[in-house]
Amino acid sequence: MEELTREQINSFINDGLVKIENAFSTEIADECRAILWKATQCDPNNPDSWTQPVVRIGELGFEPFKKAANTLILHNAFDQLVGKDNWLPRLTLGSFPIRFPSKESANDTGWHVDASFAGENANNYFEWRINVNSKARGLLMLFLFSDVSENDAPTIIKKGSHFDVAKILEPEGEKGLSFMELAQKLNTISTKEEIFATGKAGTVYLCHPFIVHSAQNHYGTTPKFMAQPPLLTKYDFNLNKINVLLSPVEKAILQGLKM
Repeated sequence: MEELTREQINSFINDGLVKIENAFSTEIADECRAILWKATQCDPNNPDSWTQPVVRIGELGFEPFKKAANTLILHNAFDQLVGKDNWLPRLTLGSFPIRFPSKESANDTGWHVDASFAGENANNYFEWRINVNSKARGLLMLFLFSDVSENDAPTIIKKGSHFDVAKILEPEGEKGLSFMELAQKLNTISTKEEIFATGKAGTVYLCHPFIVHSAQNHYGTTPKFMAQPPLLTKYDFNLNKINVLLSPVEKAILQGLKM
């Protein structure tokens, strides 16, 4: 049975992420990429048709995306990181930010933490919220549907930043902070090592829900195809459980609060 090793789980707790290569097959990645190319209305063989730095594609429920999100190794990893059966299967993969080589800067770069539950205005994502229990969200996931090198606008991840975010969120209680409120506080965290989310198509990064990350401009030649969905939880995390019952996500939050 394909499972994360103890070293990988410890890396997730301490660094805030684990990289899983070959999480889904290159054949599935090829199928997904073909669907996404069609959705962009761009010609893969004509760079002149790539007129925007980012093209965002909404939810897609086609079978190849379901297959990518529901492999045995991912399901096992979800159980290991979030708690056995404490997650909802992904039937879609959220939105797809497709990044193209461009002289024009993308308008969505900037350090942030993805929000997890709706605020007063559910239609405005910037008002969605995050609290110290990571209500509703178990993981941030980065699915690579194309090969991504350091020149291909890989997501930038601040290693260990989930500890700092836990400390920022703790005083805010159940209500937490909005996406924008938290983003404005991220300049207070100490400098962290930056990791580029590179890899072959079929790679998935499973990240702690508090991890600080950013998009960047594309300086390469090959468009980048990815998805960044949340893994939603069935039950909210409980930081008051005895240690043996804590999931790695909960252990990381508590470790951050003690630092």
